[in-house]
Amino acid sequence: MGAQNSQPFAIPDQEEIMTETGFSQASVLRLYQRFQALDKDEKGYLSKDDLEGIGELAVNPIGDRIINVFFQDGRETTDFRTFARVLAHFRPVEGPVSSESVNSRLSKLKFAFQLYDQDKDGKISRAEMLQVLRMMIGIQVTDEQLECITDRTVQEADKDGDNAISFEEFAKSVEKLNIEQKMSLRILK
Repeated sequence: MGAQNSQPFAIPDQEEIMTETGFSQASVLRLYQRFQALDKDEKGYLSKDDLEGIGELAVNPIGDRIINVFFQDGRETTDFRTFARVLAHFRPVEGPVSSESVNSRLSKLKFAFQLYDQDKDGKISRAEMLQVLRMMIGIQVTDEQLECITDRTVQEADKDGDNAISFEEFAKSVEKLNIEQKMSLRILK
């Protein structure tokens, strides 16, 4: 009795995931359990519908954009490894981090940038900025005020005068923000 439960819990690609993401073995186990709980049909992968059931994402103004990051390159499902990689962007920074790390400042900035750059042209257009600000600020300001905020934001960040914000301009405009902490979730402790 109980012999089945005494065997080690097998998580696909566990060592590679730990290396890629910096998650501890215990964190990978908790993520895998969360993945399995979301995978109600026990398919071994998640769909957008599965992720839309997460309450925190449902109430987040850019939740749909965050969900879309799990489904790059037109994929309709995400496996556990991709799930862990995306969530690693939100892993708190502890001590020195290499620039190649998934939760480095550079990686977090690239992740944040792609939430704005929906057409994936490498620039945040005025329309893309307006769309995000409208989602985040909502009805708290008038359309005219929102247009002014958008114009000023793009104008201040756009150093080359092309009326769009490149990744380099985006990174420069948020250089004083503590992005490492702002993009961290303490759900895996």
